Amino acid sequence: MGVKIIERTDSAYSYPLLIRNLLSNSLMRSPDQEIIYRDKMRYTYRELHARVAKLANALEDLGVKQGDTVAVMDYDSHRYLECYFAIPMMGAILHTVHIRLSPEQILYTINHAEDDVILVNSELLPLLEPIMDKVETVKKIILIKETDKDPEISISFDDEYESMLKNQSSEFNFPDFDENARATTFYTSGTTGNPKGVYYSHRQLVLHTFGLMTGLCAFDSQGIMNSGDVYMPLTPMFHVHAWGMPYLFTMLGNKQIYPGRYEPEMILNLIVKEKVTFSHCVPTIIHMLVNSPVINKVDLSNWKVVIGGSALPKGLCTAAMKANINIYSAYGMSETCPLLTVAHIKPHMREWDEEKQIDIRCKTGMPIPLVDLDIIDPMGNPVPHDGEHTGEVVVRAPWLTQGYLKNHEKSEELWRDGWLHTDDVGNIDKEGYLKITDRLKDVIKTGGEWVSSLELEDIISQHNAVSEAAAVGIPDEKWGERPVILVVLKDEFKGQDLEDELKQVFVKQFELGNLPKYGIPDKIMFVDSIAKTGVGKLDKKLIRTQVKK
Repeated sequence: MGVKIIERTDSAYSYPLLIRNLLSNSLMRSPDQEIIYRDKMRYTYRELHARVAKLANALEDLGVKQGDTVAVMDYDSHRYLECYFAIPMMGAILHTVHIRLSPEQILYTINHAEDDVILVNSELLPLLEPIMDKVETVKKIILIKETDKDPEISISFDDEYESMLKNQSSEFNFPDFDENARATTFYTSGTTGNPKGVYYSHRQLVLHTFGLMTGLCAFDSQGIMNSGDVYMPLTPMFHVHAWGMPYLFTMLGNKQIYPGRYEPEMILNLIVKEKVTFSHCVPTIIHMLVNSPVINKVDLSNWKVVIGGSALPKGLCTAAMKANINIYSAYGMSETCPLLTVAHIKPHMREWDEEKQIDIRCKTGMPIPLVDLDIIDPMGNPVPHDGEHTGEVVVRAPWLTQGYLKNHEKSEELWRDGWLHTDDVGNIDKEGYLKITDRLKDVIKTGGEWVSSLELEDIISQHNAVSEAAAVGIPDEKWGERPVILVVLKDEFKGQDLEDELKQVFVKQFELGNLPKYGIPDKIMFVDSIAKTGVGKLDKKLIRTQVKK
């Protein structure tokens, strides 16, 4: 017998999963809760709803219609939050422009996405001005002013954001349409070739929001959250919808804080003043904060921080916990919307000592509901979940991107055999925790063995003199590749000759059986800084180029 399809009467409402459905709850539950932008703006959810409608009316007056693309170039702000809702709720497509790309790459993404309108912060105009004569599809440009001062620039603007909203109606009839309509587009960092466009539908973003809620708010753990948390993103809103968190916390009606340009003192001041209890970021941001001179002057004991984008080194986790930050890992990619796993500590692990708990916090985590995740060998066969066997991480979930925009070949490569291939190497232990051990392209192939660059970074990060570290493999005629470690020393250790001492850290791990002999680096390079991508990840491609010189 075949599968029976449920019958539906002609008058039944099919209820498409649209982003507008994420917004309505907050007006009922938290109309007077605050949304704050730096020290510049405070307003309520009631005003958020009105401004979302005003923005939609203003864009419609500009000629924006369903299927058009509206680009946003801004820092993390209340305005960006309004765009997260108003633009896709109209049936248009929100393009969150990666403002840390080069102007030439930004030009490529604007033309590739076929943007019709650009909303641009006045402070970011230097990125836009040199490329405007090569922009192909943009019809209107809206200025976002941070101050009353008019920018001295050759670009002509069709309106200014606040002025555009001022006389608009606070009502807008957001229509029903197909839940599979594209809602958002953004672009990867593009470390090789042009950036790739990643896109998501309304249905995917709604399901991801509920996946986030289940994964972060439902399970008994050290990081459980609810509508009483005070939320401040430290992941750029142009990058994977700030991990989808603004959609979740708007749906729940939480107090939200948007910090604008990332500045350590401003961030710490907002955390203390507004009593922030939850943030998410890449390790670079936490490293910046724990090394700030004011870190010991503030109480961070109520602050939960999820780390993603790169592995959380044990040394950084230890330093953050010494500052009373409740820190733990999560995992996802631009192509996965992004959340796949969270490193929650299970109830029976609460009695473990801190060092053992840190091992769990630094793992990549357990899959959240509706995420089907496995690891496979080069032949495509699943490998045992014993914490030892490694393979490529593959995944299925209802919110994964269906491909790359206008790039069929790369889309097919991403989705091989019905699984999204992450290009990450990892293992799954008997408790169900995934641990990413490396990117396929970053594994160091030396002496016939694969050595994890993340493991080398994790080992060296625990030495008390090390502030940051990166491990890469460089070509070697005899061994194929050899590991090289770049180290940024803490200020009080700079100028000291610590190469032999740091090499002994790796020798000790070899003697304990935790590291193969070929993993002991031949060379440790002391540097003032380590190259990173536009979203704060270690730029291994650039690092390898620099080390080879």
